Amino acid sequence: MALRETFAYRVEVKENKCLNVRKADIVLKDDVEIARSYHRTTFAPGDDVSTQPQEVQDVAELVWTEQVVADYQAKSES
Repeated sequence: MALRETFAYRVEVKENKCLNVRKADIVLKDDVEIARSYHRTTFAPGDDVSTQPQEVQDVAELVWTEQVVADYQAKSES
């Protein structure tokens, strides 16, 4: 009986360029899924995502241009 845990991520870009990240914790027994749970996190343009998985960092780098971050911060301040 070999148990192991793996993770899967889904990154969704919202209209305001915030990132919704869904992490799935998956438990496998002899390579057959026996449990799954989800955790969600939201990041706003300009947030630090350096501790997040590489796929989250890649999406943020692609979507969060300097202009997107400036526009988001300007809307947040008003």
